[in-house]
Amino acid sequence: MSSNKPVSVFSCVLVAVVFLTSCTKKSSGPIRTTQVGIASWYGHPFHGRLTASGEIYDMEKMTAAHRTFALGTVVHVENLVNKQTVEVRINDRGPFVRDRIIDLSHAAAQAISMEGITNVRLEVIRTPPTRVAEMYAVQIGAFSERLEADDLRARMERKYGTARLAFRDRDETWRVLVGIQPNLESADALALQLDKEAGPAFVVLIDSAQ
Repeated sequence: MSSNKPVSVFSCVLVAVVFLTSCTKKSSGPIRTTQVGIASWYGHPFHGRLTASGEIYDMEKMTAAHRTFALGTVVHVENLVNKQTVEVRINDRGPFVRDRIIDLSHAAAQAISMEGITNVRLEVIRTPPTRVAEMYAVQIGAFSERLEADDLRARMERKYGTARLAFRDRDETWRVLVGIQPNLESADALALQLDKEAGPAFVVLIDSAQ
């Protein structure tokens, strides 16, 4: 992770949230414990790269990327075409493509006979305990060049008050995250607004490393 990322009000607010909630341990998970949508999968060239959880991605392990499930969540995935199932652990973020809800590892995709993309049903089996209140942001762009990303970040910060950059090691892109929302409902509302104004927008869970 680059050490010269811009510091913003967003970071200060997030630190305050963590501090105020650190004394209360709770077992939390995503509000939506069941989802239906499109699954994709990823292998090379991402094999061996760093994931959002800090683990090195091994495409032959039963893992997956999800935008809002807590890292460490175990998910039951059913291929709605052939009814084959697999269990995966969320250790990465993605897919940042409209209508896709999960990005499976190569091994997990093979386990349900998935060659490209397919319709799936997700069901959360287990969520990790956390000491931090869950907060959400909206991603509105991903850029290979930081200057382009920072230009959009600055415009969004002027309009919405909170915007920042997050570097994603997996595909070496700079992501623009807008807002800091306490629940999925308010994040969804912001995403809908941003989708109309600035293009494709996705709700993401804010991880401690972001």
